[in-house]
Amino acid sequence: MGPSLGTTWHMWDRQVPELAQHWRVFRFDLPGHGGAPAYPAGSVTDLAARLLNTLDGLGVQRFGYAGCALGGALGVELALRRPERVASLALIATSPRFGTADEFRQRGVIVRSNGLDPIARSSPDRWFTSGFAAAQPAITEWAVQMVRTTDPGCYIAACEALASFDVRAQLGGVAVPTLVLVGSDDQVTGPAEARTLVAGIPDARLAVVPGASHLVPVEQPAAVTDLLVRHFSTAWQPGYDTGTGQMAVVAAPAQPVLAVPPPLPVAVAEIAPPSAPAHASAGRPDPYDAGIKVRREVLGDAHVDRALAQADEFSGDFQEFITRYAWGEIWDRPGLDRRSRSCVTLTALVAGGHLDELAFHTRAALRNGLTPQEIKEVLLQAAVYCGVPAANSAFRVAQQVIREETTPQE
Repeated sequence: MGPSLGTTWHMWDRQVPELAQHWRVFRFDLPGHGGAPAYPAGSVTDLAARLLNTLDGLGVQRFGYAGCALGGALGVELALRRPERVASLALIATSPRFGTADEFRQRGVIVRSNGLDPIARSSPDRWFTSGFAAAQPAITEWAVQMVRTTDPGCYIAACEALASFDVRAQLGGVAVPTLVLVGSDDQVTGPAEARTLVAGIPDARLAVVPGASHLVPVEQPAAVTDLLVRHFSTAWQPGYDTGTGQMAVVAAPAQPVLAVPPPLPVAVAEIAPPSAPAHASAGRPDPYDAGIKVRREVLGDAHVDRALAQADEFSGDFQEFITRYAWGEIWDRPGLDRRSRSCVTLTALVAGGHLDELAFHTRAALRNGLTPQEIKEVLLQAAVYCGVPAANSAFRVAQQVIREETTPQE
């Protein structure tokens, strides 16, 4: 059973007693959540590999899996990459793509600049209906404290994992019986996202729980428990595990197992890249694909989409040029990390007086992990070597951008 971002395995407390009457039940905490070791994982693929490594150590070869939100994304990843391990799947408050990459990277900037308190205080509004939050103040406070005690670095890494998660084109490859469960009032990953999953997964059915929001196992525990028991009882028939020759369903309760270990070598299926464009040189991959990926990760989808949409016959070649060479050849080089490249870029833009580009590269620097304090130090250093007037203009631009990017949204 996999938890959502910001929660711990205790979100499943009300489901475990009934499930453990039928099956051996394991729960886990995400890295840095609930006291688990703070080894950040920046992708859902990495989390899936760590989980499989843990299950290998427990001797669990084939299993049914239930996950909520980020935990659900992890379940989809397992079913796609290691289908021989997954017998049946329950996806709760899950989406094939969670919002936009920009939204989650922006959340990472907020946490890096302000800590987790703003996110923690707003969590009940995202997780519960207003009536439940008002009637259950103890649970509401529990939710706030759960987020507050999460390791910030691991939370930011999990945001990055959600930012890069997009399996819309791969849903047809989920070849196990799947229950898609969603709260009727979920404003984060609601019924529309659930129907996308059902439409894409060949053997999927939808269950909408009335009067529940995003953290539906907590808000409507009895309904969720009943749906999970029915799903795993009917969709996952007892049978022999092809890997061990043992029964796939083990009717013996077990104590939960905490934490996911640091990553160990795990084979992950690799998706073949598209054919290289005709202008790619023989034996050398065209850097455009890497460039557009890095450009989006650093500047954000919205910025890149806007720049590409504005390109026409006159400027289109220039957009292709900077994507291929600035982003694919230079920004994608391994010699400097992105934080260092942001420092170099900010200084160069100050020196050249390029204030428009300084604005969006200040946003990029925040996304790349620089704090406002570090950006200030870069500009102070630039004042010495590039001139006080240039730095004065740069401070004015950067201050406005930082204020916009780091102020929590109400």
